[in-house]
Amino acid sequence: MSFLQQLKQEAQREQSQQGTAVQNLERSAESTEAACSTVWHYLDDLVAQLNVIQPQARPLSLDGKTPWPAMKLVDFRFDARKKDLRGREVTHHMGLVWRLVPQTPTDDRGRVTVNFPPDLERVEARLRAGQITHERLEQRHPDSNKLLAYVFEHDFAARGGVTFTPEHDEGVLHWRLSGVTGLEVQTLAVPSDSVNTARLDDLAKAIVGQPSTWG
Repeated sequence: MSFLQQLKQEAQREQSQQGTAVQNLERSAESTEAACSTVWHYLDDLVAQLNVIQPQARPLSLDGKTPWPAMKLVDFRFDARKKDLRGREVTHHMGLVWRLVPQTPTDDRGRVTVNFPPDLERVEARLRAGQITHERLEQRHPDSNKLLAYVFEHDFAARGGVTFTPEHDEGVLHWRLSGVTGLEVQTLAVPSDSVNTARLDDLAKAIVGQPSTWG
């Protein structure tokens, strides 16, 4: 066999491998886009129902000791955006968002005091997770001016949401939950072929405070 023939065979093997790789990517993208379609239709319908029900929120507290008033979930909205992938329009991301407000309207504000680093980090993380409007004040000794504690004054209002970000080539849907099981953020990577109505039902149960695998 001539050297040229050897090169031809090597080129053919390379073309075959490239073709297989492209086919695998396309199958992965199709599976992921099918999962996005399932999520899209489910959440679009879910929004309509929850805006009527306005479910009661889980008990909330920034420091684990000072309870919020009874809250409810309102103003559910669903949004989805597209992008181009190898000349094909696919889902860029999808998001479900809502607000948490007192069941009985109030102009009162909450107030929590923390004086240890772990408590401070926990409270600040919960404020970020709930996108809660607040002010951080310093409590100091009147004589020495030594810092004694931080005081957080905050609105009794928060936001929650779920974002779905597909990775088409990897066949994965990234879920980011904020304010679903409390004032915290949770993330999960779900294989596209595992996204189904049962898994979305489990998420919906978590949102409305019913038992679910989300806790």
